[in-house]
Amino acid sequence: MTVFEELTRRGLIAQMTHPEKIEELLNSEKVTFYIGFDATADSLHVGHFLQLVVMKHLQRAGHRPIALLGTGTTMVGDPTGKTDMRKMLSIEEINHNAQCFQNQMEKFLDFSDGKALMLKNGDWLLKLNYIELLRDIGVHFSVNQMLTAECFKTRLERGLSFIEFNYMIMQSYDFLKLHQDYGCKMEVGGNDQWANILGGIDLTRRVTGDEVYGMTFTLLTTKEGKKMGKTENGAVWLDPSKTSPYDFFQYWRNVADADVVHCLKLLTFLPIEQIEEMDSWEGSQLNQAKEMLAYELTKMVHGQEEADKALAAARSLFTAGSHSDDMPTTVLSASDFTDGKILVSDLLVKTGLAPSKGEGKRLIQQGGIAVDDAKVENFTDAVSTDDFEKGHVILRKGKKIYHKVSLV
Repeated sequence: MTVFEELTRRGLIAQMTHPEKIEELLNSEKVTFYIGFDATADSLHVGHFLQLVVMKHLQRAGHRPIALLGTGTTMVGDPTGKTDMRKMLSIEEINHNAQCFQNQMEKFLDFSDGKALMLKNGDWLLKLNYIELLRDIGVHFSVNQMLTAECFKTRLERGLSFIEFNYMIMQSYDFLKLHQDYGCKMEVGGNDQWANILGGIDLTRRVTGDEVYGMTFTLLTTKEGKKMGKTENGAVWLDPSKTSPYDFFQYWRNVADADVVHCLKLLTFLPIEQIEEMDSWEGSQLNQAKEMLAYELTKMVHGQEEADKALAAARSLFTAGSHSDDMPTTVLSASDFTDGKILVSDLLVKTGLAPSKGEGKRLIQQGGIAVDDAKVENFTDAVSTDDFEKGHVILRKGKKIYHKVSLV
């Protein structure tokens, strides 16, 4: 099976500029391609992980990825998918974030012997002369055409700043620069980047006369079209200090039945034939598929040891009276108690199971909280130091989220 067939069967490809030519290129040549990553945070998240998976598929087929860290474009901010202008970051913050990205990417892609390149677009974008940019690059862009792009149309009513309007030009210049200096023939990205990719293709053709290509892949969404990778506590990060390996495992273990096979196809490297057989799975078989999904992704992101720990911890929750040392744990001290008690709503905040005390009360009122399998009936209910006779209590949110609380 060719890499193009693999990407197609997994449902990864969304759009292509030249389908037949791209298929021919990927199946018969060694292509240099790139994906850009704006350094807007100090960790990659699961949306980025899908991009890394695509890059790894292509690299395994012999193609050369360029991971382009947006140390220049992050200074401006991509308006795509945003209702308001992105927060402005300092050069120091952006460079720190880019270094964090680099450390994480090196776990997934092989950068040895030129098999992949890690570049920063700040190395050329921050040196551009504004008048030269306008004369040499800006002249190739039609404002009327740019305004028809979805990334700009959705912002016009709320207000689009001039700095954001330059983002497409900067990203397009990246493609031109990478094509001229590194022979890059294709830009790949999420389907929300289609307009920006087309801008780079058109600019490269106008300046060099060369034909280059673009391909977008499916965004990570549920069957209902909702973006995945978000919890009520925020994004699901690849950094273990921001999302623990156990919480990462639990996120995937708890995906909806309708989404598990789709996620296995998009995000894992399990044989596609094996995954396609799961399309007819039901009931307990789907729980087995979810466990497989969670284990495979946790192993890829955090290593086999952490994946084994998370799997053992998750399985222990279904054994009567059992708990695991690998379960997420919060340790309390005497200062956390008032007259020997702590409200469950406060405990939910301390453990991170609720972002605020008000949200904790709402969860309790909805009947979604239990302590040691005893349902919490009222938001005035509390846990006392006497409840820690066995050394811990187990908080449960909903049916599947558990947290151990210990007392010093």
